[in-house]
Amino acid sequence: MTGLRVNGATLHYEVRGDGPLLLLIPGGTGGAASLAGIADDLAGEYTVATYDPRGMARSTLDDAGAEQRVAEHADDAFRVLELLSPGAPARVFGASSGAITALHLLTARPERVERLVAHEPPVVEVLPDAAEHRVFLARVQEVFRAQGLMPAVALFAAGMRGDGPREDGPREEVTVPAERVEQTMAGLPYFLGRIVPGFMSYVPDVQRLGVLADRLVLAGGRDSRGELPYRAASFLAERLGTELLRFPGGHIGTTTHSAEFAGALRKAFSA
Repeated sequence: MTGLRVNGATLHYEVRGDGPLLLLIPGGTGGAASLAGIADDLAGEYTVATYDPRGMARSTLDDAGAEQRVAEHADDAFRVLELLSPGAPARVFGASSGAITALHLLTARPERVERLVAHEPPVVEVLPDAAEHRVFLARVQEVFRAQGLMPAVALFAAGMRGDGPREDGPREEVTVPAERVEQTMAGLPYFLGRIVPGFMSYVPDVQRLGVLADRLVLAGGRDSRGELPYRAASFLAERLGTELLRFPGGHIGTTTHSAEFAGALRKAFSA
């Protein structure tokens, strides 16, 4: 684990393996630990870099109250690429809010991205019912301020799950390691109060993504059809005229199905 100074923060990153560079950008509150399973699996053929996004886990902010912007997070990812593979394009994977970071990285620095797999980026602004989601997200922030963290988390989680149609039967029960649960809980106030407002109001440059669509793979979990991040990824893929790849597990398939997920990721990068 090593530290990298960027604008307004110090990023802690990890590198394992040998081969062409593969940058994994985590989402949610899990940080690099949430991608450890797939990183270990892929380290036999790639130099795998992961990091804690600014403000999460071991990556500290100079100003704890700073507004979080997708463009700045994408610049952090670029700085990691510059450090580990100066001037050369790399494979990139992003999950959830990390996938939003990765989408912006692709549009802002396309020369640095050889291929991007974006798993369930919750880009709700592309949806035809985006206005409803804006109202919902504002309500989450109101509840956070008035009632506290856990009522707001419960409301947010229910909204993310949604109630859309499912093809694969009931959702699979998932088990998350105890240490991951502890880290998730510690990061929730920052995630809900800073990341969610900045990232779920993000409007991707669909026209620019269309130009770069040959480098972009949008993916969704087999167990998360009907959930809001899946819907957003699926609709964006439709807008771009590309196929939505189905990956093992649900929204946190990187943790719950790490070996199978790594295999699917390997295929997506070699296609």
